[in-house]
Amino acid sequence: MCRLFGLHADGRAVKATFWLLQAPDNLAEQSRRNPDGTGLGVFRPDGTPDVRKQPIAAWRDAEFTDEAQELTGTTFIAHVRYATTGSLEVRNSHPFLQDGRLFAHNGVVEGLDTLDARLHELGVSDLVRGETDSERVFALITASVRARDGDVGAGIADALHWLADSVPIYAVNLLLATPTDMWALRYPDTHALYLLDRTAADGAEFTLRTNRISASSAHLVEQPAVVFASEPMDDERWQPMTPGELVHIDAGLRITRRMELPNPPARQLTRADLSPAAAESQHVPA
Repeated sequence: MCRLFGLHADGRAVKATFWLLQAPDNLAEQSRRNPDGTGLGVFRPDGTPDVRKQPIAAWRDAEFTDEAQELTGTTFIAHVRYATTGSLEVRNSHPFLQDGRLFAHNGVVEGLDTLDARLHELGVSDLVRGETDSERVFALITASVRARDGDVGAGIADALHWLADSVPIYAVNLLLATPTDMWALRYPDTHALYLLDRTAADGAEFTLRTNRISASSAHLVEQPAVVFASEPMDDERWQPMTPGELVHIDAGLRITRRMELPNPPARQLTRADLSPAAAESQHVPA
């Protein structure tokens, strides 16, 4: 299953380190099970995005050595890809960038012909450079945000309501970030997504890891932050998001949680409905 990690650091630039290979419990081990790509996206202190992504497994890529990947920015997104649609190319790797926003997705959306027709109708087909369902979902959200005069939360809601009504869905867990804000959505109940509220900045060590990703930041020992992840990491305060819940973290780290999609998709897929490759990609390893 693809893995998501998001970090929002109060709109102030911090330095964070991500281990992609030789760190304990590292992302390279997950990439051996998810051998289709890894990516890191960050907004630099001046608000410009920096996206580093690889279309093949980290353990086979010379660019991803055993050295830590150290980045400075205000918001971060990390992703490990297990492909359901699209070849192993940079254009199909996460995170994606559209209209100055970063996006990563975990799940499966089918009915891509229907979705493509909708994107054509909305005039945003040109935003899709690759072949993935994820980039198409992002383009739909981007079109909806534009129609909502830049209201990202409303755009996410509009896009997801259309998807829920119009195409078969297995899962749409997503992270979307700007230099100052971050949004997370879990939908439906297929895969988990967790939130860690560190806004108290109580001096606790910021070193988070599982057997899929490791992240650390000395700055965030004393500075508040909010973190999202596909599974709990080394802190005991992780809160599971409710299926259908949309969470917004603003520039001041105010957390807004609302139930946006209380009902399951009109055509909710099960693992039995997926192709063998797609079903394997959604497997949650022990």
